[in-house]
Amino acid sequence: MIVVSHRGPVSFQRADDGTFTARRGAGGVVSALDPLLRGRDDATWIAAAIGDDDRAAVQADAVSVPGLAVELLALDPETHRLHYDVISNQILWFCFHGLFDSAREPVFDAALHEAWDAYRAINRAFAEAVAATAAPGDVVLVQDLQLLLVAGYLAELRPDVAVTHFTHTPFGSPSELAMLPDAVTAEIFASLTAAPAGFHTEHWVHAFRLCLHERGNGDGADAFATTFGPDAPSLRDVAGGDAAATAGASLAERVGDRRCIVRTDRLELSKNIVRGFLAFEELLTTRPAWREQVSFVAMLNPSRESLATYRDYRSEVETVAARINDRFGRGDWEPVVVDTRDDFPRSVAALQRADVLLVNPVRDGLNLVAMEGPLLNERDAVLCLSREAGAFDLLREHAVEVQPFDVSQTAAALDAALAMDTDERAARAIGLRTAALAHPADRWLDDLVHRARPARTAD
Repeated sequence: MIVVSHRGPVSFQRADDGTFTARRGAGGVVSALDPLLRGRDDATWIAAAIGDDDRAAVQADAVSVPGLAVELLALDPETHRLHYDVISNQILWFCFHGLFDSAREPVFDAALHEAWDAYRAINRAFAEAVAATAAPGDVVLVQDLQLLLVAGYLAELRPDVAVTHFTHTPFGSPSELAMLPDAVTAEIFASLTAAPAGFHTEHWVHAFRLCLHERGNGDGADAFATTFGPDAPSLRDVAGGDAAATAGASLAERVGDRRCIVRTDRLELSKNIVRGFLAFEELLTTRPAWREQVSFVAMLNPSRESLATYRDYRSEVETVAARINDRFGRGDWEPVVVDTRDDFPRSVAALQRADVLLVNPVRDGLNLVAMEGPLLNERDAVLCLSREAGAFDLLREHAVEVQPFDVSQTAAALDAALAMDTDERAARAIGLRTAALAHPADRWLDDLVHRARPARTAD
C-alpha cells in the first residue's frame, strides 16, 4: 500500500547541531491514517517536504520514522509555492468551498496559468515518485485537492497499480467549476474519472456527478461516499492530561459560571466565523435576557497567514469580536472570548466546557469538530450545525440545523439551543456520541483499498 498526500505524517525540525527531530504532522488525514499505518511493513507514505527543515532532512538522508516507511519529496520551492499557495489554496479551495467573489475572482491571467503549470508539475512529481516506488499490483491511495491530477498521470506511468483518489473537501457546483478555464477542468475531470473517486458523504458525490453530467460524461464515473470519525482514544488521552486540565481551569476563571457557546476552528474563510459572531450579536440584541448570562468562546488557530486574504479575514474576525465586546461588555463579563493560540489542549478544554457548540461553515467536506465535541463534552452540549457541513448528513437527527448565511436563523438556533430542556439535551448528546463513533477510520481505509483499481486514461 502506498499513501500519497501533500502533508505527511511527520515534519522535521533542525537543531543547532544539525540533527533533526520529527514531530507528528497536522491535519485530519494524518490523524486518521497514521495510527493505522504504523507498524505495517507493507505501507509507504509519500508526501512533500513542506519547509526548509524538511528539505534539509531529505538532503541529509535523515527522514526516518519508527514503524513507517516515509518518503518526502524535496520539490523546487517556487514551483511548490505556486502549486500550494496559489492553485491549491486560492483557486481550488475557494472553488470547492464556494468562496469566490465572482465579480472579481478568479482572474486566470498569465500568472495564474503559470501557477497551473506548477500545479501540474508537482502532481507529476508525485506520480513519478509513486511509479518509482510501487511494486506491480500495489494499492495507491491518493489524498485530497492538492493532488487531483496524480491518478491521471498514474494511468500513463503505472497502469498496473490499483488507485483510489479521496477528496477530503467538498466538491463545487457546476457553475463554480465552470469559473475555471476549460483546459483546467478537463484535466481535473480526466484524472478524477481515471480511478474511483471518494468523498466523505453522498452530498459531495452528488455535486461531483452533477459536474460530470454538465460535461456529458457522468455515466462513466466511479464515485462513492465513505468517511471516518474522530480518533476517540487520542482525544481521551488529551482530555485527561495536565495541559487540558490547566486550560479548563483558566477558561472557568475567565467565564465564571456563565453558559458557553463554543467554536474551535482554523482561522479560515470557509469556517464562517464572522457570521457566527454576528449571530451572537443579534442574539444579545433581540434576546436581552442572555446578556451577562452567556459567553461565546472561540478557539481559532491561525491558518495560511502567508496569504493576504487570510490575514485580512483574521483582522475582520478580531475587529467584529472587539466591537461586540465594546458594545455589550460590562463588569467581569467578556461577551466574546477569542484565543488565537495554536494549542490543541485549550481547544479540548473548551469543547469539554461547552453548553452549545456552533459549527457553521459555509461549506465543509466533513468537519471533525462536530464529532469531536460531543465525545469530549461534559455538559450535554447542543450542536448547532451547518447543513453545508458533510457531518450534517451524519448528525442531522441530533443537531440543531443552521443555515450558514442566515445570521437571524443562526441567532434563533443559538437561542433554541441555550433554552433547550435537560432531557432533550441529554437525548441529543447520546445520539451525537453514538453517531460520532459509528465510522471508524479502519473501515474507511478498507473502503479505499477495496475500491482501488488500475487507473485508466480518458476515452
